[in-house]
Amino acid sequence: MKVLLIEDEAPAARRLKKLISEIDPEFEVLDIIDSVEDAVKWLNIHQHPELVFMDIQLADGLSFEIFEQVKITQPVIFTTAYDDYMLQAFKVNSIDYLLKPINKYELLKSIKKLKEIKQAYTEEPKPAIDISALINSLKQPSKQFKSRFLVKIGDKLISVPEEEIAYFTAEDKSVLLVTSKNKRFVMDYTLDELEQQLNPDKFFRLNRQFLARITAIKEIQNYFNGKLIVFLKPESPQNVTVSREKNPAFKKWLDE
Repeated sequence: MKVLLIEDEAPAARRLKKLISEIDPEFEVLDIIDSVEDAVKWLNIHQHPELVFMDIQLADGLSFEIFEQVKITQPVIFTTAYDDYMLQAFKVNSIDYLLKPINKYELLKSIKKLKEIKQAYTEEPKPAIDISALINSLKQPSKQFKSRFLVKIGDKLISVPEEEIAYFTAEDKSVLLVTSKNKRFVMDYTLDELEQQLNPDKFFRLNRQFLARITAIKEIQNYFNGKLIVFLKPESPQNVTVSREKNPAFKKWLDE
C-alpha cells in the first residue's frame, strides 16, 4: 500500500515511518511533506496514495486547508499532539485520529481498521488478517528514552537526570524544564519533541503548555465540562487543565 506522510516535525515523521514499516513492510512511504502549500502541490502533481497520514497543525496552517484546495478521496489518519480538532477531522475522510506520541499498538489498530473497511467494500473475499503475526510484530526491543538533559546556566553546562524533572512548560515562546526543587532551565526542544523522547509511562502531555512527570502530579480535581484541573509540585503559577477528551487517557495513565 502506498502511503503519504504530511508532517512538519522531522522526529515525528521518522518515528511514524519506522512504526509503519515495522507493522507492515508492504506499506511504501512515497514522500514526507511538511506544509499545506507543499502538500497541495504534491497532490496536484502526483497520483494520490492509498492512505494519507496527516498532522493537523503544519508549518503554515491547519491541514484541513488542504481539503479546500485538493479533492482527496483516499482515507486519512490524522496525527496530532492535541485533541481540539477531533470532530472536525471526522467531517473529512478520516478513519482514525491518533494523539502524539503515537503508540505502536494504537497505530496497529488504525491500520487494522483500514484493512477491514477496504475488505468490507471489496466484492472478492480477501484473506483474513493474521492478528497473531501483527501482535508478534510488536515484540520489538523497547525504545531507549532520554534519561538526562544537558542544560545551560550562564557559561556552565550541567546534566539534569530524568528523575529530577517535575515537568516541562511552554512560556513566552520558550520551553522550560522545572525540577522537583523548582529550578528552571530553558530548553532547546519543543514540547512535541520532548514528548517523543520521554518514557510515556513516566510522562504525560497534559495540554499544549505542560508535559509532566508522574511524581509531579500532586492532586487532580473535576473541573467544568468534563475537564480536570491538575495541581503540580512544585506549584505552577497558572491553572493546569486536562481536556474532556484526554481525561480518560490521563486517568488510565495515573492508574497503571
